[in-house]
Amino acid sequence: MSNVEEFPLSARHRPTEFEALVAAGHAALDAIPGAVYLCDAEGVLVAFNTEAVELWGRTPDIARKERFCGSHQLYLLDGTPLAHADCPMATAIRVGTPTRNAEVIMARPDGSRFSALVNIRALRDHSGRIQGAINCFQDITGRKQLEEEVLRKTQDLEDFFDNGAVGLHIVSGEGIILRANKAELNLLGYTPEEYIGRHVAEFHVDAPVIGDILQRLSCGEPLDRYPARLRARDGSVKHALITSNSRFVDGKFVNTRCFTADVSEVHAAEEAHRASETRLAATYEAVSVGISETDENGRFLRVNESLCRIIARPRDELLRMTMFDYTHPDDQTEDAELYARQVRGDIENYTVRKRALRPDGSVRHLAIFSSSVRDSEGRFRYGVRVAQDVTATKQLEDRLREGEQRMRDLLEALPAAIYTTDAEGRINFYNRAAVEMAGRTPQPGDEWCVTWKLYWPDGSPLPHNECPMAVALRENRPVRGAEAVAERPDGRRVPFIPYPTPLRDSAGNLVGAVNMLVDITERKNAENAQKVLIDELNHRVKNTLATVQSLANQTARHAGDLQEFLPTFMGRLLALARAHDLLTKRNWQDAPFEKLVHDVIAPVSGGRVVTGGPHVDLDARMALSITMVLNELLTNAVKYGALSVPNGSVSLTWRIGAGERSRGVLECEWREVGGPPVTPPKRRGFGTRLMERCIEHDLSGEFDLVFEPEGTRCRMVFPVAAAASNG
Repeated sequence: MSNVEEFPLSARHRPTEFEALVAAGHAALDAIPGAVYLCDAEGVLVAFNTEAVELWGRTPDIARKERFCGSHQLYLLDGTPLAHADCPMATAIRVGTPTRNAEVIMARPDGSRFSALVNIRALRDHSGRIQGAINCFQDITGRKQLEEEVLRKTQDLEDFFDNGAVGLHIVSGEGIILRANKAELNLLGYTPEEYIGRHVAEFHVDAPVIGDILQRLSCGEPLDRYPARLRARDGSVKHALITSNSRFVDGKFVNTRCFTADVSEVHAAEEAHRASETRLAATYEAVSVGISETDENGRFLRVNESLCRIIARPRDELLRMTMFDYTHPDDQTEDAELYARQVRGDIENYTVRKRALRPDGSVRHLAIFSSSVRDSEGRFRYGVRVAQDVTATKQLEDRLREGEQRMRDLLEALPAAIYTTDAEGRINFYNRAAVEMAGRTPQPGDEWCVTWKLYWPDGSPLPHNECPMAVALRENRPVRGAEAVAERPDGRRVPFIPYPTPLRDSAGNLVGAVNMLVDITERKNAENAQKVLIDELNHRVKNTLATVQSLANQTARHAGDLQEFLPTFMGRLLALARAHDLLTKRNWQDAPFEKLVHDVIAPVSGGRVVTGGPHVDLDARMALSITMVLNELLTNAVKYGALSVPNGSVSLTWRIGAGERSRGVLECEWREVGGPPVTPPKRRGFGTRLMERCIEHDLSGEFDLVFEPEGTRCRMVFPVAAAASNG
């Protein structure tokens, strides 16, 4: 099928937009997906479709010459009444000002209201005078409610951020502090103006530390309780643990989200403990620990000055005593039994703590390490006992126990789900956040996890005794990088990342474990949505580029010169663009066949193409192929066929097959009448081959193009995924 230039219709024979729409009648307006009505130059309602009547809740009386709008009453978004004479339609008719995506509130006679999105355009005659205007509006009440819900949730998130108990701040990829909550500002004592907008390095004491933090985050490495020192406004230094991760957009490092936990008091306690250990180490180096040698009955044979100082007795007095003489009565039995076993050879050494009584009545807590010296035949010669004054350590342990209680209180207040177990996996602590996440309160005897049921990310069951917490306890190591899904008793499933970490006592023995469960529901939803979007985008871009390349190559191959190539290629490219526009408006979901037909035919048909058929939804692939076919048929009709003469017309009808074999098949017929006599072409042009390929190859259908003398006729049959009842 060849192509030639379009011969324009005489302006005096071409109806204006207003005349065409009025002449089209109620049925044509009903075919438009959306509420539509027309007003003449005086603002009088002259036509409207059924959807407009349904939204208005009333049918305007044409004989009463209602003006500007068929609604019962109009209001602005703030609830102020809006007179019909002052509405956007009245403005369009008076001065021709269009309205795009404006929002008003329409009231029905029954008192109900809905939010409407209106688009109004003045309709002019060929000399530019306003003949009337058209208003297309739709009910957006649901969307407004969704917007309000999104706004409410956004405000909740803002409140959570600003008023959280833990310091939070957001840093840009360049290191600039973008946001900080009240806890963060209170921690360091800065005002928002002094803190936000400054480079984060200005508030770090150690430049290498913040440099390492930013470097790790820029590489996508998350930070978990990274120690840092921060400079407060009053000049003091705060010790903090930084927990942060990075946000990337299209592979570019955008910002970080940081939690700042103040551990200055803990650090001070640790410093004090380290200082104590340093002093003790110095004491050891100076042989300041108590050292003694004792016989099989525990009598002192030799003592050093440090032991004398610890016990507060002179050397000669100690050499007349046994090691039990200065021991607190409640501690004598244990030490005596262990020493007797050591003398007998049942044990080589032992460690015990006991209280030593000084002459002044004061008590010292001692850590005793006792070992044996034996002769070549294994007979006991004497015992070597190292006595360390651990009174300060005992006091520190008491303080640490108090600190442990404070830590439990802190964990209880944290928003993260945290629980602990003993070495056998029995749960012995959980906070409120753990109960909220699990949807249940752990019961006595529960083991391994606070959750009701566990699953792997692929949906397979995960026994509690094989969960990451059980692995951490069994293998005595932290478990990182695992993911799991918790099922609550109410059936809801929550994906999460566990961070089980063993707990050890001062001797390095496993005493339990702590686990933090991080809910990653939102992250999982975002990852899935992003993957689907990227896969779909890649697929569609490749298909579109291939289609454009094919159109360009084939059009160029059949064009005599550039003058012939350009309009033909541009027409086909614009047809493809119109299909993309329609699909983009619907988020690349199913497109209505009737809307697709209207978008392709309306701009050039002059109202001489009559269409009709049931509502059918086409997927994106079908929509693109049908657009290309309709564009070729319409272009040929305008250049050579029925639309090339004033009296010619075209009908496009479609129906869903009713038979058993044709169920789910769409049958379309294009028929031209009233045009010049048709002569079959001597050769098949690219247009014909393009249409055949779109229907037969791309849609697995049938394509039949017949050049009858009275007009071209085309029949297309192809399967559709879904079809609705006649609309």
